[in-house]
Amino acid sequence: MIYPTDTFGRVAPAETRRIPSTPPNPCWLLNLDQIEKETGFLGTPELTDPSSASASTYAFTTDHVLYSKLRPNLNKVVCPDRPGLCTTELIRMRPNPKRLRRAFLTFYLRSEYYMGFARQVVAGAKMPRMVMDRFWLHEMPLPLLAEQDRIVEILNQADALRQKRRQADALSQRILPALFNEMFGDVMAAHENWPSKGITEVCWPRQWPTISGKQLLPKGYPVFGANGLIGYYDSFNHEHPTIAITCRGATCGTINLTPPKCYLTGNAMALDDLDESLVTQEFMIAFLESRGLQDVITGAAQPQITRTNLEKVKIPLVPSDLLMKFTEGSKSLNSARSNAATAAATLEILFQTLLHRAFDGSLTAKWREGQGKELLQEMEYHSKR
Repeated sequence: MIYPTDTFGRVAPAETRRIPSTPPNPCWLLNLDQIEKETGFLGTPELTDPSSASASTYAFTTDHVLYSKLRPNLNKVVCPDRPGLCTTELIRMRPNPKRLRRAFLTFYLRSEYYMGFARQVVAGAKMPRMVMDRFWLHEMPLPLLAEQDRIVEILNQADALRQKRRQADALSQRILPALFNEMFGDVMAAHENWPSKGITEVCWPRQWPTISGKQLLPKGYPVFGANGLIGYYDSFNHEHPTIAITCRGATCGTINLTPPKCYLTGNAMALDDLDESLVTQEFMIAFLESRGLQDVITGAAQPQITRTNLEKVKIPLVPSDLLMKFTEGSKSLNSARSNAATAAATLEILFQTLLHRAFDGSLTAKWREGQGKELLQEMEYHSKR
């Protein structure tokens, strides 16, 4: 089946007028950093007095679909379930209710079917933006409303399974810190009860050979930066697993480096030669993430950790029986999280397969009754792993 098409500009034009209805007080203020890339999952709503909102905000309603024109490769799309105010970086698209369902448009904008176009139509190097003249001329598939409703129904079922997987993963992220706090209590109090050593007495903090953002050496080895894994480039050989601390950016955390070869950018620091007769990798990571780094982070706008400050960190030497108990529990949880990450990746592939079928015309009633049910069953299985 080949669907008819029409342009965004004709079926979901931009809202240009100020919306006359008075926003509720407090009002939802939606910024780009609240929208998760690719999925559209939203963080905790930020509420504000609408009279104090910046003049560079737009009012939106539940008639709109919001699409970020800034860095379109991040694919930030929102189908709001309540009115609010949003940054001007979000385009307020108003679908024609006689031709286009909001949910259908939302799923289309999140699909690889559309993203192949979006990645090519940008201007600007540091802060790329969608070329709006071409955006409004983009033609999207436009089945009849009844067919849109049937497609949205199955996509909603699949998206709900992604939400279930996401909630389970979010819960698992909280288990290890909870285990750490349950076993060791307040880390600062532990300093008083147990002996401790300086971080340079249990490992060796140092900068690895680094790679700059412009230096691309595609040899297939991972590169870690301020926000974790950033790509696969040239190699650096190390014999033992190493902990890397990200030194700049919105967050500071740790990464367990298990590949035999990898590189760090200048935004990260390695902890080599960990003395596991004193402290295990699992304990070290949990300690640093839960409290150990908090007192040595400097800078408000751009938090960072310097080697000088890092050397001030004291590592508590907990009793060996507790250390081993925590280490084994941590390994078990990390193994489960690794399996969950694999399931989440598979779930996303299946969801994108479904999205592609939805917009190329092959998500027919016959396919939905046969292969569609099987695909949803497989997605449900991976949502629970």
